[in-house]
Amino acid sequence: MPREIITLQVGQCGNQIGFEFWRQLCAEHGISPDGILEDYAFDGNDRKDVFFYQADDDHYIPRSVLMDLEPRVLNVIQNGDYKHLYNPENFFCAKEGGGAGNNWAAGHRQGAEHHDQLLEMIDREADNSDSLEGFVFCHSIAGGTGSGMGSYLLEQLNDHFPKKLIQTYSVFPNWTSDSQSDVVVQPYNSILTMKRLVLNADAVVVLDNTALNRIAVDRLRIPNPTVGQLNSLVSTVMAATTTTLRYPGYMNNDLVGLVASLIPTPRAHFLMTGYTPLVLNDAQTSAVRKTTVLDVMRRLTQTKNIMVSASTRKGCYVSVLNIIQGEVDPTQVHKALQRIRERRLVRFIPWGPASIQVALSRKSPYVDTAHKVSGLMLANHTCMAQLFQRSLMQYDRIRSRNAFVENYRREPMFSDDLSEFDDSREVVLNVCQEYKAAERPDYVTHGMEALDSRDPDGGPRIKPQETSA
Repeated sequence: MPREIITLQVGQCGNQIGFEFWRQLCAEHGISPDGILEDYAFDGNDRKDVFFYQADDDHYIPRSVLMDLEPRVLNVIQNGDYKHLYNPENFFCAKEGGGAGNNWAAGHRQGAEHHDQLLEMIDREADNSDSLEGFVFCHSIAGGTGSGMGSYLLEQLNDHFPKKLIQTYSVFPNWTSDSQSDVVVQPYNSILTMKRLVLNADAVVVLDNTALNRIAVDRLRIPNPTVGQLNSLVSTVMAATTTTLRYPGYMNNDLVGLVASLIPTPRAHFLMTGYTPLVLNDAQTSAVRKTTVLDVMRRLTQTKNIMVSASTRKGCYVSVLNIIQGEVDPTQVHKALQRIRERRLVRFIPWGPASIQVALSRKSPYVDTAHKVSGLMLANHTCMAQLFQRSLMQYDRIRSRNAFVENYRREPMFSDDLSEFDDSREVVLNVCQEYKAAERPDYVTHGMEALDSRDPDGGPRIKPQETSA
């Protein structure tokens, strides 16, 4: 029985990477832009019904809901080559069409205002599934709609579908000092969204704009990468992470199995990705000329191939899953793992058993690739603390001066006070500290001090007041 997954695309960035994702899936499953199965794909033994369903006229329709507060990106999709692919009822755009103005609070408020319409669309898709497994959520954390309305939807999904898995593909903004952001309040939006990602998501695949730009410039030799080219990298990673669901083997056939082995504790669920060899759709060129299993797995451990701007040379891996695509002999995998172990290319946590898990997956027979073997790494690494620290530092820089908070004060959530900012900062700081603690052998007792300081009824113990002599 298929375990269906519904994709929710929120905001400009979420819909752009979602569009590229569906274009990639259509190519890999032999589905035309109109949703019609190509003649050469009738005998395929892939599982299309995880992400698609068939309409009455046998068209394949994505299990996807596209949401935005301004019409620009949705209009491009609805008037493009794939306009007949999607269910027209699954597009949501606010009537005002003014967007959230890069304001998290405005996006959150408008999400609440359109609550009934948004949840009705999601409910309809869920009811159309025989055995819904969960949701895949595409958004950015720095703007207004993807962060604000995205945060509201994450909260509602948790309440509405408490037993369903929520995996997000979250685009993190540029934090480098030499990159000028056009969103001066992105540190506020990011911290507020990251709180919801910590509390309301089961797994977060971090897509870091800083690292994506670096990979495009350094690895693909593109001097000024466009948004479309970066989105193409993202869609490659998204499609590769779902390949074991769509081309099932003997393991990792569902989202729960894929995620469960990577996440040791509920809050340490931020995953980074690496992919090799990288090739853009519009340019079938790559610096890699020959691929072997050992070469692919070795490259996946290198910082320059990882799509997070944090160095894996510091810290340690909590868990690693390599998805190897292509015609691969399992003995090659064993040899590659042995060589990596001998050379000590990967440093693991000291407090528990850990190793590189490998899932072998078939490639799509309908997409020509220049390489025999390709690989994706999904990993949980303590260097995520570096990313959170950078976000907190940017946040503290403007929050210490209360800069740009007036637009937030105009919204109901912040009209009385700004405590939501401080609460969000504390949640992010706690996750940062948890990742740092995971590097130590005593991690299993991390946080026990706080529990020991509570009385048996669950409340904090009151320390006796010191009296001065």
